Parts: sequence; structure tokens; C-alpha cells
Amino acid sequence: MAEIKVPELAESITEGTIAQWLKQPGETVEKGEFIVELETDKVNVEVISEEAGVVQEHLAQEGDTVEVGQVIAIVGEGSGEAAAPKAEEAPQKSEEPAKTEAPATQEPVEKDPAAEEQSSSDRTIASPAARKLAREKGIDLAAITPVDPMGRVRVQDVEAHGSKPAASAPAAKAEAPKAAAPSSDEENGRIIREKMTRRRQTIAKRLLEVRQSTAMLTTFNEIDMTNVMALRSRKKDQFLKNNDVKLGFMSFFTKAVTAALKKYPYVNAELDGTDVLLKQFYDVGIAVSTEEGLVVPIVRDTDKKNFAEIEATIGELATKARDKKLSIADMSGGSFTITNGGVFGSLMSTPILNGTQVGILGMHTIQKRPVAIGDEVQIRPMMYVALSYDHRVIDGSDSVGFLKMVKDMIENPEDLLLES
Repeated sequence: MAEIKVPELAESITEGTIAQWLKQPGETVEKGEFIVELETDKVNVEVISEEAGVVQEHLAQEGDTVEVGQVIAIVGEGSGEAAAPKAEEAPQKSEEPAKTEAPATQEPVEKDPAAEEQSSSDRTIASPAARKLAREKGIDLAAITPVDPMGRVRVQDVEAHGSKPAASAPAAKAEAPKAAAPSSDEENGRIIREKMTRRRQTIAKRLLEVRQSTAMLTTFNEIDMTNVMALRSRKKDQFLKNNDVKLGFMSFFTKAVTAALKKYPYVNAELDGTDVLLKQFYDVGIAVSTEEGLVVPIVRDTDKKNFAEIEATIGELATKARDKKLSIADMSGGSFTITNGGVFGSLMSTPILNGTQVGILGMHTIQKRPVAIGDEVQIRPMMYVALSYDHRVIDGSDSVGFLKMVKDMIENPEDLLLES
């Protein structure tokens, strides 16, 4: 008999949700075969069986939240036909009086709440300054919800947690049953209630935290796409033939952003308490829309990649995202993010910062508009772009200068070759 346990998911992820059982009780499973799919805050993980046999019992159901190390299924020997009776016998055995020794065995396994709390805090990833501040304030690190998408607790997270009113958590718990009570509209079928997925809950929570814990502003500009569209039109066929990948606009914007990050290093930074961390690498996140929400896989070392390598990497990551094959490593450690609402027809928006990053570029749909060119008015393909930034780190002059540099490079795409 073998136990199926929730494996170590990632350094900052301690729990997940049963998304789908791939093997049902009574079905045979081979060693190394997938038995269950788990949904975490970031990625879906398929868990394998370490032993061949028959699935005898599910100890958690689809939709249940499970923790790392928790036993969620039992795999035993025998045929599929023999598995069903074993599952049925389980409740009968629990009623037999032979287990009167249970109360005596429970006393030695009582857990010390203080020890559990200390152990949980020790497992939490946190900066030294955050740990020190948490100790001074008497706050359990494990109870803090970090803004960092990888779960690292920083000083600002501790301060934000400490400023919350103590009664807020019980109040929220008390309201939960009321929210779950079906209304007359629900009973009549006029409203359909859906439970948010774990990923959607995480997205909602972190977006709200970013808005509450940063001094976020957005600056706008518009880009004349005439030259880059003409260049792409001339070169796209040869580019595809040479590199087996299509030439899109994302590679141009990624290279332009990388050049601008070099000139304006504080846009490529992160705030940790009273310290600004200036990143000496250029890992640009590209937002990808999936059925379960937005994910942001990272294109690494964009300063060292050419256009073809960037396009190929974006294509691979987008495919993995839609196939739910992204790993934690694919989405960790980015220094800046680009999101393209234009693919859905968005004309203008104010993108929200991604995790602990201090800048995000929003691209929008290309629309033909009348533009003054010298003394003439011409119809040009124009795109509004937006830079949302954390004003605590980035001054207005740097934000405007950064966006203006991106604009200039897209309008003069030959300059990107000099910056590459």
C-alpha cells in the first residue's frame, strides 16, 4: 500500500487545490503515471504515483484545499474489482469497539501551538529586515500576505499587516456564511454563483494589495506605428523563412523597453523597505491571457537576445501558459512587465504593477487617426501606450523620459539595431 502525498510545489507555495482526479477509486495506475492535477497560485501541477497498483481511496475531493505533505489518496495492490469493497469496509472498521485505545494514544501527539507557529514562521521566506520588524511587532510571518508574487515577505508587507485592525479577520469570517446563503434570484436561476478558482482569488488579492501598498501613477504617450509596420511588412516573410518564427510587434517593444531600462535604471528596480534594489539584469515579463486569468511568464536576458530569440521565447511561453504547463521558474524573478490589451481592442488603460516591480508598460490597439505631420494632416496608425510606475521609486521626469524613449525607438526602429 502506498500513500499519495502533495509534493513540494515551490519554495513559497505551501498549499494547492485539487483541480482534477485523473484516476478514480478502483482504477489501476502504473508507477510514474499521473493520478491527480493540483492547482496552485501560479501553475497547475500533475502528481504521479510512486507505486503501481489500484487507487483504493481519495482522501480529498476536487475543489478541496490541500497542504504540502498531506496524504490525498491511497494506492494498494490487487485488481480494480477488489478496490471497491475495501473502500466500503473503511467506515465499518471505525465503528468496532476494538479501538478503545485511541484516547490514550492521542495525548502524546498533541502539538504545541507556539512550536507550530514558530515552525511556520521559519518556513516563510522573508528579508532580514522584515523578520526583525516582525519580531519587534510580535507578528507571525506566516500570517502575512506578501505582495511579492513568489511569496517573499518584505518590510512593507509587515507594516501593512501591522496596520490592519485586529477585528477585521473575525468580521470577514463572520460574513462568509451570509455571502454563501442563496438569494431568491439564485433559487430562480436568475443568478448563477461560481466559486472563484484559486488562481483568480490570488490575482484579485494581489492586485488589491498592489493598489493599497504602492504610490502608483500612470503616464501616457502615443506612438506613430508607420515605420515599424512598414519594416515588419518588408521583412516578415524573410524573417519567417530564416528563423521559423513570425516577426511580431512584441520583439520591437521588448527591445525598446530593454534599451530604456538601461538608460533609466530606477524603472528596473524594486523597493525593499528603505532600500532600492537596482537590478543589473533585464528579465521582461510578457502578460499572457489564459482561461483562468492573466499570467506573466518571463523572457530572460532580453539584452542578450535578438529579435528571433525573443519572438521564439514569447511563443513558447504563451503555448505553455495556455496548455497549463508553465513552471514556477518560468514566472519568477522578472524586473519589468509588458501587457498588451490591444489584442482585445483596448484603446487605453492604466495597467496595475506586477508584484514588487515598479514599472509596467501597457500597449493598446493600433488605430488610424489624423495626425499633424509638419504643416499637413495625415492619417497614421497610432497606438496609445501607458507606463504605470511606483512614484516612491521613480520620479515623474524618469517616467516620462522612459516612455518617450520607447516611443522614439518604435518610431525609428533602425535605432533598435544600434541598441541591441
